[in-house]
Amino acid sequence: MEAHRSIAATPFIKDPRGMILIENLTKVYGAIKAVDSLSLKVEPGEIFGFLGPNGAGKTTTIRILTTLTKPTSGRAWINGFEVTRQPYEVKKQFGVVQQHLSLDRELTVWEIMELHGRLHHIKSGERRRRIEELLEYVELCEHARRKVRDLSGGMKRKLMIARALLHRPRLLLLDEPTIGLDAETRRRIWQLIRRLNSEGTTIFLTTHYIEEAEALCHRVGIIHQGKLIALGQPLELRLRLGEFAVEVLFDGQVHYHYFQSREEAKAYVRNLPSEIKAIVVRESNLEDVFVELTGRKVEDAENLVG
Repeated sequence: MEAHRSIAATPFIKDPRGMILIENLTKVYGAIKAVDSLSLKVEPGEIFGFLGPNGAGKTTTIRILTTLTKPTSGRAWINGFEVTRQPYEVKKQFGVVQQHLSLDRELTVWEIMELHGRLHHIKSGERRRRIEELLEYVELCEHARRKVRDLSGGMKRKLMIARALLHRPRLLLLDEPTIGLDAETRRRIWQLIRRLNSEGTTIFLTTHYIEEAEALCHRVGIIHQGKLIALGQPLELRLRLGEFAVEVLFDGQVHYHYFQSREEAKAYVRNLPSEIKAIVVRESNLEDVFVELTGRKVEDAENLVG
């Protein structure tokens, strides 16, 4: 069916350096080291989750990758183009969906897309075809003449994704793409992200919804105080910590203990003092990893894009 046509960028030769390559990246603001000798590689075709508490260095890293901030030292490439030396080529490689809505409320859906296409110097005929193609892809065709102010939150997010894809980027940077959306709409955005990725678009995702990272990401990196402190598949990181968690309420505090098997967890519970009654045995999750490594609960930070 026409509605399922791929809108991904044209195929390209896989660069051995990866879609994103960061080498010893450092950014210093006065006495603050926002990013500290960060090295990271994101392969073409990945959905990569970049997680960390507020102020960890995520936003600074993204600003460097998108050419908005120059690093103090270190280097970064996107699809083989060096960020500081080839900014014009780098900007062709990525699209960005920001956390905060950046849409003119008084423009229509079509006008938003038209303006962005003109800014990217896409020729008139191609621009129209591309807009029609993308609005169909994100299921906004019937809303093309509606003003942004009249759209639901989910429609606005879809429009921002469509706008970011207009110039056929090979990399899509998603900064908290489902923040503020209800559970059903969030899962629809997940479906869109998975579909984009299945058609070849590399996704670099920041999110404070841990279940979102577990559901979508092939790998995640956790950054804390500017340093990358964990890197791997969500399941791999969980298994390093322990596949099963025991929550024990004692003296008004919940204490967490991790074990590699359910049998080990149950044996631990059997040996607890009999007066301890509030006990939960469950599978561990990525949030457990996050808390153990950073000392922060995800919900403690209102904005995890620091």
